[in-house]
Amino acid sequence: MSDKSTIEWTNATWNPVTGCTRVSPGCDHCYALTFAERFRGVPNHPYEQGFDLKLWPARLELPLKWKKPRRIFVNSMSDLFHKDVPDSFILDVFNTMISADQHIYQVLTKRPSRLVNTGLAEKITQNIFRFTGSSSWPSHIWLGVSVETSSYTWRVDALRKIPAAVRFISAEPLLGPLDGLRLDDIHWLISGGESGPGHRTCDPEWVRSLRDRCQDTGVAFFHKQWGGRTPKAGGRILDGRTWDEFPQVPLVVSLC
Repeated sequence: MSDKSTIEWTNATWNPVTGCTRVSPGCDHCYALTFAERFRGVPNHPYEQGFDLKLWPARLELPLKWKKPRRIFVNSMSDLFHKDVPDSFILDVFNTMISADQHIYQVLTKRPSRLVNTGLAEKITQNIFRFTGSSSWPSHIWLGVSVETSSYTWRVDALRKIPAAVRFISAEPLLGPLDGLRLDDIHWLISGGESGPGHRTCDPEWVRSLRDRCQDTGVAFFHKQWGGRTPKAGGRILDGRTWDEFPQVPLVVSLC
């Protein structure tokens, strides 16, 4: 967790939850799991418990202390909607995001069905109303889903049922073409190849297809990396340039 991040599409990370479990092929070479397990058993280390799920209540108010506006990737080392994270704790995380509205929060999940099928999205919306008097999700809280192959485009269908003001897709690690992916009511798409030992190759044509569909539909497109042995190994250039678009939404903060 840091108020600075090397991830190209964000400025900082905030991890009120750490640890997770695998749910799909995109998790096979999870960087967070590999990192956390290096420290399993190290006394007093934040990852003494390895990648076992852990709640960190003391971290809940951290964004309130960051006065300079940031784009914050929420739970880069977990999934906020994991089945073992209590609804009450998720609401506490959202309460902080609502209160510390000088920032943009990028919440990414592989588990949108929990929001849709358990009534959690309605609880969040009701809580937002209590804080703001509006039933609309604030534009500074972005919600996204990971989609690595066409077998998981259902996550985007679930995302469309959630009343987030900004919805996005992370096609990383992209492990196959997403030919059937619909982009209606989506505002941003991030693509990226896999990195690390045993990384799987990302075909440039898969990325070009996504880029072209984003351009055709007015969806902001961000290509993060090609991947390789390290995240930077393959660079970021696609057809002679980098692609660093962000969604165009009304914002009350200015971000560098």
